[in-house]
This record gives sequence, C-alpha cells and structure tokens, in this order.
Amino acid sequence: MAQVTVFTKNNCVQCKMTKRYLDGIGIGYEEINIEEQPEYLAQLKEAGFKQTPVVQIAGQEAFSGFQPAALKSLTA
Repeated sequence: MAQVTVFTKNNCVQCKMTKRYLDGIGIGYEEINIEEQPEYLAQLKEAGFKQTPVVQIAGQEAFSGFQPAALKSLTA
C-alpha cells in the first residue's frame, strides 16, 4: 500500500473531510499539522501550495484540497 502523508492545519474543513474520507475507505496515513510543526510550512510553500490539506502519496504528484477522486485511486 502506498504511503500517504496529509499536511493539515487547525479548523480546516477540507482537512477534516480528507481525513474522514481516508478513514472511511480504510487507508492509513500520517498527519502533519503545520501549525504544530511549522518547519514543514516552508517546504509546502516552496512546492507552490497555498492551501491545506496537501496530500502526498508515494509515487504520485502531491495535491491540495479535498479530492475524493484522487483519494479513491488508493483503493484501486
């Protein structure tokens, strides 16, 4: 199974929806809250991301926002 990392921040509706979706389809993931671990913020900004969540799936291009179609590919 691909390794999944979800970069989140507090009070982020799309972050909550992404985590709930992954939980619902039984996909494990590592959550990194950029408000609690701000050292990741520069890395995300350098990659061009301006919103959370940012989802990194091993072997795929990272994306931001709640994207159920992209997440569903994990179960294929």
